Amino acid sequence: MSEPVPVSTRSPQLNLPAQAYKPDFYNAISTIMQLRHRYIEDRVLFVPGREMARLLKQLGARDEDFSSLQTVSDNLVGDPTLPYRKTRNGRFCLDFDAGTLHRLEFQPFILSKAEDFSRYDSDKVRHFDEVENNLQLNTVFQALMVFKSAIYHGVRSLRRPNMDYKTNKWICTLFSVRTTTTPERLGEPALEGVHTDGVDHTMTTFLGSRNMRSESAVTYVHDMKEVTGVRYTEASPDHIKGCVHHRHFLDTMIVVDSERKHSLSPVYAVDPSRPATRDMLVFFSRKPTVAGHVSADMDSLTPHKNLPMEIPVFVPSWPRGPGGTRV
Repeated sequence: MSEPVPVSTRSPQLNLPAQAYKPDFYNAISTIMQLRHRYIEDRVLFVPGREMARLLKQLGARDEDFSSLQTVSDNLVGDPTLPYRKTRNGRFCLDFDAGTLHRLEFQPFILSKAEDFSRYDSDKVRHFDEVENNLQLNTVFQALMVFKSAIYHGVRSLRRPNMDYKTNKWICTLFSVRTTTTPERLGEPALEGVHTDGVDHTMTTFLGSRNMRSESAVTYVHDMKEVTGVRYTEASPDHIKGCVHHRHFLDTMIVVDSERKHSLSPVYAVDPSRPATRDMLVFFSRKPTVAGHVSADMDSLTPHKNLPMEIPVFVPSWPRGPGGTRV
């Protein structure tokens, strides 16, 4: 693993307060609130990359960080269980009371069959290499986190068991993933078939691909009645709620994970003699766990000492009347 880049040597992070007197910032918030309304109605939202890029710039992302984000997957090193994948992950706390997002210390990761995730490594504790500063301090990445938090803030959804819905904090687990198809092995973005991610809201953002056929990696959204673990080709057409296709830089989907399952088709190579790659950011958001949850002993809220990061986020607030009461 490469040495983390010290925070002090990096350019300034995303600074939402600095955008407060810029009309474009309020244009972005207006658009995001319209998208949020669509998300509430449809329970899934797809935003094309060109529109996402505009919104992220209006939130304060720097021009130079767009190009560096497209190559961040070159820093990935391996995966604990899937040989065709390279992955890093990182945990963040979104604190709506404080209006901040900050990095949390490393914890192992687990997804269980009880959470509608059926794969040979279900219920297995996995240890991923950590996301480093080249990603977490990128202002485009940080703006993506702000975008997602604004979309799902205050959105009512089906509650998962053994999670603390009384707190105004969220655990946000990020995966930076490269899926590779080679002449010897087919790369499967979702080998587990139809599944959920065991969280409340999942967001996926496309970073790029090489030698990948255009029909690769289509995401299908399924009703919760669909059988967990079946391949996308075996899913009932009656249970398919729709499909989206990440093909362009920053193409982004967000789905209410507790109310919809999803599946993906494989990565196919244009030239079968050469590797084909697909690079994604995957954002899981859920409430902190309590006793009885499979992750309860691996869900620390302690800040990361070696890779600190903290930024302000946008928190919609209710109008206040006399005495501070909501109106």
